[in-house]
Amino acid sequence: MQFTNFMEKYPTHHVDILKSDTPFASVDDFMQFFSEKVENNPLAQKIAEFDHYAHTSSLPEGEIAPNIKAAKQLIFCFGIKLPNPLAMAPRPRSISICELEDRFTIAFMEAPNPAMHKTMLEWVAELKN
Repeated sequence: MQFTNFMEKYPTHHVDILKSDTPFASVDDFMQFFSEKVENNPLAQKIAEFDHYAHTSSLPEGEIAPNIKAAKQLIFCFGIKLPNPLAMAPRPRSISICELEDRFTIAFMEAPNPAMHKTMLEWVAELKN
C-alpha cells in the first residue's frame, strides 16, 4: 500500500495489483469482494456502487485516461459515531477500483477512524495471491 496526499490535500492510499498476482479477473470481481466485506461487517452499511467510467464516458466533456479500461467505486459507511454535524463531512467511505492493461489500482481516502482505516487496509491486503 502506498500513501500520498493526492492534489496535496487528500490523504489517499493506493495499491497496484498486477493481473497475474490476483485471482480477480475484472473490476466487478473486486466489487463483489468488497461488497461482501462490507455486508459481513456489522459496523458497515453498503450505500451504492458507482460506475465512474460509464458516467464519465457518457458526458460530452468527459475525459478518461486512455490506459483506464474500467473504473467503479463501492460507497459505504462505517459511521459508528455521530458526535456532531461535522463528523458527516468525511463520510461516507468509498473504495475505487480501476482496471488498466496489466493491473488493477485500488484506492481510497484515509478514514478518520483509525480502526475503520485499519479494516480497509486489511481488506486490500487480502487481494494478492
